[in-house]
Formats: sequence, structure tokens, C-alpha cells
Amino acid sequence: MTDSAGTPADPDHPAGETPQGRSQEQPGAPEDSPEPSPERPSAEGRKEGAEEHKEEGKEEGKGVGSGGVQTWADHPKDGTTARRKRPWLRWAALAASFLVLISAGAGWWLYKKLDGNITTDTGAAAELKVYEKERPTPAVLDAQNILLIGSDSRAGDNSKYGRDDGGSQRSDTTILLHLAADRKSATAVSLPRDLMVEIPSCRTSDDKKTREQFTQFNSAFELGGTACTIRTVERLTGIRIDHHMVVDFNGFKDMVDAVDGVEICLQKPIDDKDAQLELPAGRQTLNGEEALGYVRARKTLGDGSDTERMERQQKFLGALVNKMQSNGVLLNPTRLYPVLDAATKSLTTDPGLDSLRDLYDLVRSMRDVPTDRVQFLTVPRQPYRNNPNRDELVEPDASELFKQLREDKPVAVAPADELKDAEKDAEKGKDPEQDGKPDDAGSGSPTPTPTYSGSSAADDLCEQ
Repeated sequence: MTDSAGTPADPDHPAGETPQGRSQEQPGAPEDSPEPSPERPSAEGRKEGAEEHKEEGKEEGKGVGSGGVQTWADHPKDGTTARRKRPWLRWAALAASFLVLISAGAGWWLYKKLDGNITTDTGAAAELKVYEKERPTPAVLDAQNILLIGSDSRAGDNSKYGRDDGGSQRSDTTILLHLAADRKSATAVSLPRDLMVEIPSCRTSDDKKTREQFTQFNSAFELGGTACTIRTVERLTGIRIDHHMVVDFNGFKDMVDAVDGVEICLQKPIDDKDAQLELPAGRQTLNGEEALGYVRARKTLGDGSDTERMERQQKFLGALVNKMQSNGVLLNPTRLYPVLDAATKSLTTDPGLDSLRDLYDLVRSMRDVPTDRVQFLTVPRQPYRNNPNRDELVEPDASELFKQLREDKPVAVAPADELKDAEKDAEKGKDPEQDGKPDDAGSGSPTPTPTYSGSSAADDLCEQ
């Protein structure tokens, strides 16, 4: 073979591969070195050489001088720095992903726990459906009427609060809560348990039907449960009840404890054996157990009437609402969770409010209501003419109140002593439109806002 045939291939260095000795000299040469470049390898040779160089780089962990030729496309601007940073970035991404998964898992667990606490009252919904034709129709779109029932059952954990009649149901407290369609006000109207009303024929727990009767209001809950109570309220007021909630003693106690107690002021000390309550006079913060005794006490406080007890309950509920808003509970998940846990554990609702999402939407719609527009009052009542130990409605005041709520029109509340002063002034011939009382809000209008004896969540119990 002659020289014109070209240099024979080295068996240790296939065609297209640069000898190792030359590759070691190349990096040290200046970029403008006059040393001639090696022969241009074939495409197949370049591919094989690049692959071999890549493998050598992995094994030796060196830069350009480790052997083989790197193209500028394969050469990083700072290869050492890039390799050092990438592992940390990967670990940071993995850690962040792990934290997100843990947080999401914990949030889902808490949601399911609270959601599972709520008891759904499907029986009342089915019973009400049977009597749909006789129920009132909603008068105003987006307004909500919720019936809140405080269960006075003495069964189970509640047995220490009195005699257990086989776990029978009693409605110790019933409040009609009206949420205005614009969610700028909330009005809670207490219905006395001793109010004489017409109770319709209802279905009992053992599937029997009661007779229609005129008797005291809290008998409806004992006879036919929630459905019977709702139908009685709708017949009395003409207001359709959209939702209902039943809360027992323990739920109330736990909610007070969840907000670290509620502050009240007592003019006189309390020693009530029936309510298991003993408190000194003055300003103090009540825990859940003490708060329950305070709102249940009757015989040893004031005149011993149920009306005065309802007023005390209303003021305490207002203070509880104020405490929740002033401490940012509704906007602070860590503070809100204990309140929701306490509430949902002892809460029974209709299917429309039986999920945490439903309750959250309800609370969210109310959180911007000013505390002075969260109002509490008792339906206008007086001693029943045939039995002073029972109550009856005062007309036309009660009907006017129900009409205002039914049509989603405003009502106002004022302390009882201010209303009495206004009545005295009216009797003396003074113009009530010039006395500066709360009922003057609409005095320039032909239909002024009616004012009732009551309180708001903004009232300070220590300034009463």
C-alpha cells in the first residue's frame, strides 16, 4: 500500500477519534495558537467520541481537561457552579412539595372531622315536606330565617342539670334569627317557652298524631320535635323558616370556653343551687360552666320571671358575638377551629346546613354585620289573662314585628328604661319625634322604624 492511500488507522484509536495525548495538549494552548487543528472526524466518529467523552467525564469528575473534545454547545459557562447548585434546588423543591402535601392532608383531615361532627335532621325535613302546602312562602329573595332551638334534654351528659324524664326533648330557648337580604343586619327574636299558642296536629316519635291544641309554646318540641316547633312558629308569625339548628347544653359551654370566656358585670352576688352557680358581685369573666348557669338561672335573679331570663340570655349571646368579632376569631383559623369544633359537636341541623361548607358560607355572610346591627329582643308579650304564669302576645305590636321581618324591613331596639321614658313623655304631650330616642330613625318618613325593647351585640354588659 502506498502513501497516497493515507495513514492507516490505529487499531487502538479508531478513525475519527483524537489520540489522548493531543487532547491533553489542546486545553493548554491559547485560543489563537497557530497549531493546526486535527483532521475533521466523520459524523459517526464525532458521535462516538462525544459519547466516550461524556462517560469519561462522569467517571473522573473533571472539567475540559479530562479527555476528549467538548464543543461550545456542550461546554457550560460555569459547569462546576451549576453542578453544585442543582442538588440544593432539587432538595428545596422536594421539601416544599412535602410541606404542601402535609398541609393539604392536615387541612383535609380537619375539614372532614368538623364536617362529620354535624348531625343531620332528615326526619324534620321529611315531615315538613308533607305539610308544604300549608307553609308560608318566602317573601323576600336572599333573606334568611333560621330557627335556633336550645335543647333542654337531661339525658346523658346533661343529666346533672336536672331530672331525666327518659331523655325527653324540651325547648328551653327558641330564637327566630332573621338575616337581612343585604346582610347588613341580623335580628334575633326570642319566643317565650310559656307563650300560649296554637300548636297544629303533629307526628310524634312513635309515629302517632297529636291533636291540634292551644297550649304553651315549648310543648310543641316535646310533642313533635323540631318539625312541630317550626310549623308552630310559622303559624304564629307567618314567616317561613328556611333552616333550623338545635344546640344542647354542652355545645354552649364549649363555645364559651373556646373564646376564653365572656365578661359580664353583676350588681349583686349570685348563689343559685338549682343552676349550680355561685358568683361574687362585680366585673368578671365566665367560663363555659358558669355561663351556662348564668343564662339558666331564674329564681334567684331579678324578679324570677322567664322574660327577664330571656333578656339576660340575649345580652349574653350579644357579648359572645362581640367577643368573637373583637378577637378576630372569625378571621383567624387557629382561633376559629375550636369554636367550630365545639359548635359542630353539639349541632343538629336540616340538610341545607349540615356541612361545614354550608356553615362557613353562613358565617362568612354575617361576619361584616356591625355589632350594633346584631339585635336581640323578645316578642312583645304580657301575662296571659287566664293564667299569669303564662304569656300571650301584645297586639298589634307583635303582628307589626312579624310583618317587618316577613318583608325584610328594619326594626330598632332600645333599652326598656329608654322606651318607658319615651312613653311618659308622650303621655305628657311631648313630641316623640323631638326626643332623640332610637325610634326617631325614620321619623321624617310616613312609616317610621318601629322600636322594641332589646339590646345589641355592641352593648357593654358592664354599663347596663
